[in-house]
Parts: sequence; C-alpha cells; structure tokens
Amino acid sequence: MSRTTDARQSATRRQVLARTGALGVGITFAGAVSELFAGSAAAQGKGGYGPLVPDPAGLLDLPKGFSYKVLSREGDPLRSGEGKVPSNHDGMAAFAGRQGRVHLVRNHENRVTAKIQVPTVAGLTYDPMGKGGCTALTVDRHGNVLSERVAIAGTAVNCAGGHTPWGTWLTCEETEDRAGTNGYTKDHGFIFEVDPVDPHRSGAVPLTAMGRFQHEAVAVDPRRGIVYETEDAFQSPFGLFYRFLPNKPEGGLGSLRAGGRLQAMRVPGVPDLSAVQETGASFGGVEWVDVPDPLAAQTPIRNQDFGPKGITHAQKLEGCYWGGSCVYFVSSYARSREGSAADHFGQIWRYDPASRRLTLVIVFGPDTDVQLPGEEPDNICLAPSGGLMVCEDGEGAQHVFGVTRKGEVYAMARGRQNIGTPEAPEWGEFAGVTFSPDGDTMYVNCYTPGTTFAVTGPWHS
Repeated sequence: MSRTTDARQSATRRQVLARTGALGVGITFAGAVSELFAGSAAAQGKGGYGPLVPDPAGLLDLPKGFSYKVLSREGDPLRSGEGKVPSNHDGMAAFAGRQGRVHLVRNHENRVTAKIQVPTVAGLTYDPMGKGGCTALTVDRHGNVLSERVAIAGTAVNCAGGHTPWGTWLTCEETEDRAGTNGYTKDHGFIFEVDPVDPHRSGAVPLTAMGRFQHEAVAVDPRRGIVYETEDAFQSPFGLFYRFLPNKPEGGLGSLRAGGRLQAMRVPGVPDLSAVQETGASFGGVEWVDVPDPLAAQTPIRNQDFGPKGITHAQKLEGCYWGGSCVYFVSSYARSREGSAADHFGQIWRYDPASRRLTLVIVFGPDTDVQLPGEEPDNICLAPSGGLMVCEDGEGAQHVFGVTRKGEVYAMARGRQNIGTPEAPEWGEFAGVTFSPDGDTMYVNCYTPGTTFAVTGPWHS
C-alpha cells in the first residue's frame, strides 16, 4: 500500500529510535478491554512478561524465559518434495492432532509478482495461473516439523481467514480480479475450505455463495453456524461487514458448498463506522440486507444498490474472531484524506447476534504518539492466559503486542530481520498469530522474509 510523505517521515524516526534502543510501546487502548478475556487474573496483573531481550541470531526478540524455533522459511524445500516454501506468510491457524501433534495451515498472500509461488499440485489447484494458496505443517509434541506440504494452490492473494468449529480452515482471497486479468484463467475473490489433515479431502472448490470480494477474515458462530466475513478495502467506497447464512448450519467438511444467503450489515444512521469515536458507543436494531449479486458479476458488492437506506461501510476491515456469544472485528485504520468520515488508528467492534447490537469496545489512539509503533492492528487472537495478541502492520519496527485484561499493553515479540539497509532499515510485518490447542506454544509468521516461528515459554506463569 502506498504511504504519504508524512507517514514515511514518521517511519524514519521510528527506525532511528529502533536503532538506538529508544523505541517503546506506543499504543494506548481505550474501552471495555476486560470483556474480551478470560484467564488467570494473576497473569494479567504483571502487564506482560518483561522487556524484550535482543536476539543474538537477529531474528526475533522475546522476553526473558521465552525461546523460539524456526519451523519454516521461504525458499527452503518443502518436506513433501513438491517445491519450495512459498513467499508472503500471512494468516494461520493451529489444529489439534493425534498424540499431541499440531496441524498448522498457513496462507501465502501471493500476487502475480510473488517471488516464490505455491507449487501447483494435482487435485489441489484451482487456477494454474494463481500464485497463492496455503501450505500445511504437522508439528510433534516436541516442536519438530514432521511434514510440510501444499494444502491448496492456484488461488490468489490469500490474506487471512478463520477456523471452523468442525476443524477446517477457511482461506480468503483478498482480490476481485476476474478471469483474463493478470493472466488468471478463472475469477478470483472467493473463500476456500482447507482440511488441515488431508487437503485432498477438501480439494480446491470456491465457496461462491459466500461472495466474491476482497475477503480478509472470517469467524463462525459455533451455535448457529453463521459465518461472519470482513472486507479489506482501503480505497473508497470502503468495505462491508457480512454474514453468511448457510443452508446447512450444522456444518462439517464441505457443508458450505450447499450454499446459503449472503447479507451485509446496515447500522441505522451510521453510513461509515469511522464516524464513531467514543468507546462504548452502541447501536441497536442492526439490520442485515441481502446482497443483490454475491458473485459481483458486473459491480463490486460494496458498490451495489442496497436501497434508499444505503449500507454501512468501514475502511480496512481486517481481523475477525468469535468470543463468548459475540463476534468481534477490526477496522485497522481510517483516514479522512482517503475518504473516511473521520480518522482513527484502529478499532475493535463487537456484534451481539442475540440483541442485534453493535458496540465499539476498543479504540487504538488517537492519543497514541504516532511516532511510535502500535497503530494499524491486523491479525488478532485470544491468548490462553487471558489476553489478546495483536500483529502490528504499520511502518518502522514491527511487533506482536499483548494486551492484558486490564488494558495494559506490552511488547511480546519484535522482528529483527532487516529487509532494508543498515542506513534505512525495514522489517516485515507479523501475521497469523495463533496458539496451540494446549496453549503452550504461540505460532506466528513474519510476512517478509516468510518465516514461521514457534514461541514457547512461561505463558501461564
């Protein structure tokens, strides 16, 4: 994404601070943080695990007592022999396996210019001209990688997604390119289901009824089977927040292929969520409007006619997850100069299906010092100790930040792989943060250079 001159200048100061060791945590959070978390109150009282310790290997800084293992790096051979580990590691999820094993499914947000594409594999390839997809890793109880293989190929710009209650991964294409664009032979902009244990069971079938748009993330209501979807659009008109009502809400591998209804959220009187600035602001009577053309045959969904009342938009809708009885979703930022109604550095919204009420529960800034990192939250997950892990996707130094149940912010990890120069360093963003089913290991990706880490330590202390 292009950056303004002001943004580049602030990034330069951040780089200087990082080199001199003066870089601090620059997020402030406001709002009802406590409602998101459940866990040990004792673990929350510390405000994190202590300062980050510089990594002698120059890969990943962590607090004292924590360590990491590199599970996979782009360009290395896949253990399956199918080719090389692809570029651009993005969204990811962890699934329980037998005998303490963990199955990881990892997105590769590859465009046509990708350095290393996801290898095409018979039975797992949607469009041979697509460069993106997913790879799957199996890790034993000791953190050793047992297998690494292609899980789906021939898709495009696989950004985030979400896990299902029945143990599969929904990978999302963040593009609207049609067949004939960029060499593609098929339309793109779909969700695909991936079986983490045996990808050939799921194949490469687009879930067309779930819409064709710039998908980011999904979350599934485990009781009702409803799938919520975010649209990452940073140019006006901005994206929508969707729900998919499946014809087979009981779920199971392949059930989403049976179709259903795609609807978009309308908040009466709120055409743009960025206009809401106060935490705790709440709106009842949320409406869900059928999408006129889910396949966007002629017009992108966000541009379609939703009637005289219109529809509710928001810039950069990204992370999405289910917690308790509600769905939470992230607006990474809003900029009035780009068409938003107002500016913010990030929001987390909660939608309660039972009451049809939408509430702004967390605001990132605007009291944040923008010269420091912390703006633009992206992938988010709940931590087993009772907190939130946030992947930063801004300029300058890149972190995984933790947020305690009391709203205290701390740096959990800092990327050290310099993809710039010594004079003007740059660091790849973090993505795909997730925890093992037993809560003992945090898995996270560095987007560039594509690297998957397993982090262990005193998570429950």
